[in-house]
Amino acid sequence: MRIALISDIHGNSLALEAALADIRRQAVDQLVCLGDAIQGGPQPAETIAALRSLNCPLVLGNADDWLLTGEDPNSQEPTTRQQQAVRLWSLSQLSPADLDFIKSFQPLVRQDLGGGQVLVCFHGSPRSYNDLIFPETPEEEFRALLGAHQSFFCAGGHTHLQQIRRLDETFFFNPGSVGAAHDRYYPGRQTRANPWIEYALLTARGEQISLEFRRLPLDLERYLQILKASGRPYAQDAAQMFGRSIL
Repeated sequence: MRIALISDIHGNSLALEAALADIRRQAVDQLVCLGDAIQGGPQPAETIAALRSLNCPLVLGNADDWLLTGEDPNSQEPTTRQQQAVRLWSLSQLSPADLDFIKSFQPLVRQDLGGGQVLVCFHGSPRSYNDLIFPETPEEEFRALLGAHQSFFCAGGHTHLQQIRRLDETFFFNPGSVGAAHDRYYPGRQTRANPWIEYALLTARGEQISLEFRRLPLDLERYLQILKASGRPYAQDAAQMFGRSIL
């Protein structure tokens, strides 16, 4: 069993298509998306169309749910005027069928790896899509976030950071972000995105489990052209996440 795991596309269909092209060359048996697929980027409708064609399991992320409802009662951060404007623009690009598709995303996905092994897929944690798991999250807190699922292999997104943490005889991992791979060491409060695309490959052969993190270059010039032409509000701010300007 060979599984590709993608996460945090955030409406960047250009990056998604590049990731899918690479995944097709890996001869995978299954693909799973760990959430935050649509909201934020300049190509929400194109991203939905690509995901719909895959017919793969899709996890519900916090941004997916917020796009649908405009409410995130578990978030500790108030939404900004800019976030609200981008959400309304994203909704204007989507059809009722697109919204129904997002409503079909699941909070938790279980994938049988064979040999009695199970992969549990979520966005933040099995408990909440808003939970944050980092390499430095204290061990006691980390295990509490996984709860009863810590005896399985676990995969989550949300932090836009490729990482792996051991769980006794199994492990938790994050495949990173397809659409906005974060540079968490960038100084200052502003979020900075790296010009590459991230995903992961999990291979299970009996009791042997292997994990590969992959990074691909993002065609940043093309992405900036798409962003500028999209009509997305605050497009300049989105470009500045990559340290660029479209003015």
